[in-house]
Order: sequence, then C-alpha cells, then structure tokens
Amino acid sequence: MKKVVAIGELLIDFVPQQRGCALDEVVQFERVAGGAPANVATAVARLGGRAQMISQVGEDAFGTHILKTLHANGVNISTVFRTGRANTALAFVSLDKNGNREFSFYRNPSADLFLDEAQITPDIFADCAVLHFCSVDLVDAPVKQAHRKAIRLAKDAGAFLSFDPNVRLPLWGSPESCQAAIREFLPCADLVKLSDDEVEFCTGCKTEREAAELLFSQGCRLLLVTRGADGAAVYTPNASAETKALPVTVADTTGAGDSFIGSFLYQLTRDGVTAETLADIPQEKLADYLTFSSECSAYTVQHKGAVMPTEEELRMGNGE
Repeated sequence: MKKVVAIGELLIDFVPQQRGCALDEVVQFERVAGGAPANVATAVARLGGRAQMISQVGEDAFGTHILKTLHANGVNISTVFRTGRANTALAFVSLDKNGNREFSFYRNPSADLFLDEAQITPDIFADCAVLHFCSVDLVDAPVKQAHRKAIRLAKDAGAFLSFDPNVRLPLWGSPESCQAAIREFLPCADLVKLSDDEVEFCTGCKTEREAAELLFSQGCRLLLVTRGADGAAVYTPNASAETKALPVTVADTTGAGDSFIGSFLYQLTRDGVTAETLADIPQEKLADYLTFSSECSAYTVQHKGAVMPTEEELRMGNGE
C-alpha cells in the first residue's frame, strides 16, 4: 500500500473536563496532541495504512509530546521538524451540551508557520498515493509556500491531492482572507472534503450538488460532504451516494471530520485508487466507503479528544 502524506499544523488541544459551559467558565483541561492533518495521518496509520506527517513543532515539551504521540500511533515523523523560532501551537476548547466546540488559539506565531519550502524535498513523495492538506496553514507565512511546493512535488510523483478546508475563522484576520485562501487552493485538489456548514462559504454555492458541479469544473474528481448528525454524502462526476449517521452518544465532536476523511483516504489507498480513477468509483463502492468512514467517525465522537479507531476497535464496537 502506498502512503498518505499530510502537511499542516501540529498543536496541543486542551480539551475541557466539563461540558455545557463557555470557554471562560472551564476550570480544568486535558492535554491532547492535535491538528487536523495530524489527526488524518493518525487515522490512516491506526487503520493499518502508511502515513507520514510534514510539519514543524517548537523545541518545547509540547512539541516532544506531539512527536511521541504520532510515533506511538504509527505515523512516520521523519519530516516533522523542530525550531527554536517559536513555540508549538496551543488551542483551548470548550464543549456545549451537544459536544460542539469553541476555540481559543495561541499561535501568533507558532512553530508550524515557519516550515520552509526548502524543507520540502522530492524524496518525501516517493511511493506516495495522497497528499492531504487543510486551510489553517495557508496563512501568509513561510508554510504557505511550503504547501505550494509540496503540492507541486506530490503531483509530479503521481499522487492525488486531498483538501479539507477545515475552516477556523479565529485564526484569520477576516473571513474574506480565509475564503480567498481556500478558493485559491481548491483548484489544486482532486478530492475535496467539506462539512455542510462550509459548502457555501468555500464555494459560493447554496447546495451540495451545485458545489460539486463547480468543483468538478475546476478539476476536482470527488467531493465528500459531512453533515454531522445527518450523515454524509459523496459526489463524483459519474455517481453519488449518501449514508445516515450512526445513533451514538456524542462525547466530543473533536476530530470527527478528520476521522471521516482519514478513514476514507485509507480505503482509497488500500484499493489503489488514483487521481485518474477517482471519478470512476462505482456507486456501490462509494456507499461502502461512506459506511466505513461513518463508523470511524461515530467511534471518534464517543471519546474525548480526536481518538482514531483501529479496525479491531471498530469490530468490537459493532459487537463482532
């Protein structure tokens, strides 16, 4: 199986010990290694795939904890660099009664923002099936140029590009600057993953089908849309499928979307899907992929923090 390479932010999520209160009311937090691209890489690795992370952390204890956590979960950390120019990013989170989140970020600047394009080399993409990225590190910093170079090298190596904008407006000077960065990079992607509340912001389209057609016209070959408690959908130029969300008790929605896209990318790489064959996946197979990824996401939301399942844990959860 070829590997999934993820590039982007690494940070520490401080997850609250209480639910149903605002961030300024939380008195106890638990430290959890995080960052959406890292969660995706972890999801792939824990399911038995190959995953590698490209990022940068500070020369601090938080960076050390992230590296240890990624390594323990089977993620290749040979391209996670360390710098003394800034500390590792932090994010403090609160949860409402439904497990939905409010964030406060400490990364102005953070170590990942200083990832330099010179650190991105062609050898990273040897035997690479997918390069996955998000929008958090597409801000005006060296890391944005690192993304551009990684995208170019990944395409040269025959990998396909997966983009989950994962909108986090508090990290941007304005919603417009976030939107502009996302729309700049959307045409690079062969696969795009959006949540239902991001569809219009990212594409300007009011419906999923309109968004899919727009993205297909720009070169995208597969659109995934997660709908929270309402399930998920997948669209290609030739087929589409939907699935319902599994009825579970939600403890924390952190990492739910990352679990979904990570497990979806795992299935694509396991089955040898390429950029050229993304659009030709049969409807039945798309439905199977959605079902499996929904099971992974359901597992994640039943745990605090971005907990990614193994296949054995999924089987146990399903009573097999």
